[in-house]
Amino acid sequence: MKVKLKKLRQQVIVITGASSGIGLATARRAAKMGARVVAAARNESALREIVEQIRSAGGDARYVVADVGRENDVRRIAAEAVGHYGGFDTWVNDAGVSIYGQILDVPIEDARKLFETNFWGVVYGSIAAAQHLRDRGGALINLGSEVSDTAVPLQGFYSASKHAIKGFTDSLRMELEECGAPVSVTLIKPGPINTPWTQHAKSYMVDKPTHIPPVYDTEVVVDTILHAAENPVRDMYAGGGSKLMSTLGKYAPRAADKYMEKKMISGTHSGEPRMESDNLHTPGYGGEVDGDYEGMSRRTSLYTTATMHPIIAGAVGLGAVLALGALTGKLPIAATIAGEKTSESSSQETR
Repeated sequence: MKVKLKKLRQQVIVITGASSGIGLATARRAAKMGARVVAAARNESALREIVEQIRSAGGDARYVVADVGRENDVRRIAAEAVGHYGGFDTWVNDAGVSIYGQILDVPIEDARKLFETNFWGVVYGSIAAAQHLRDRGGALINLGSEVSDTAVPLQGFYSASKHAIKGFTDSLRMELEECGAPVSVTLIKPGPINTPWTQHAKSYMVDKPTHIPPVYDTEVVVDTILHAAENPVRDMYAGGGSKLMSTLGKYAPRAADKYMEKKMISGTHSGEPRMESDNLHTPGYGGEVDGDYEGMSRRTSLYTTATMHPIIAGAVGLGAVLALGALTGKLPIAATIAGEKTSESSSQETR
């Protein structure tokens, strides 16, 4: 059965992890575009404020306090959407947590909690969404990462969870497609994004973790999510750097290993004092979209824009091949992603 997705202004969209970062930015933009939003997260005060902001701007939104690592909580999210709006058209599994540190230093209790949120939260959300959408049609959008394809050191358990999300999402997509369910299943793979991610993460490093450039504006990911809500697409990379690292890991895995060992381990150390709080076991502070990369994040991604506009995708594909060659020739990534504007020269370009 052919998948047909509604325009966003006609949709009810469920978004987990909506209290900050990508989820919050997506909820705001979706509501601005006319969608009715069901926002879910653990932080009730942040959710209440977000919904009030959306309503005061003329939008329509509700919130559900939920821990996606608990199946019953996820079912309550679906029940709220069905009970109040009569159903939903798009479900976005965005909620996620991370742990920084050497694998041997991370307690298994923490690793299990990460998997409950990152992997089982996606499983519970995907099943609830698929059960509802297989009869009426719609979109399921799961947030993976560039590390769904290429693992990174110092985030071993996070990388493993994102690998697991990719395997689960790909299998579910095939099963729904084979039985003719009119459901689009998309995996979004962002690179480093300017959200409060590193401030929220649990860390066993001696200092505060930081992203390795290129770092992209949150709106780059929002663009991909809302594109997938209206257009059936299998995978999308948010940021050319994400595509580049995935390609390097696929075609030159040992080169990727060596690059990660040389650049990622040292580059993840900021030298700044480590945060004493995190959102692994309890909700973190909410209500903020941006992280602390002001003046550094790239406002747009030529590669991501091209994937949403296939006419120019061929030219960008050639650029990606050239960039891969440059990277394997030991040129820095930031110099290889042609055409992606950085806001280093003007802080006004960072949203």
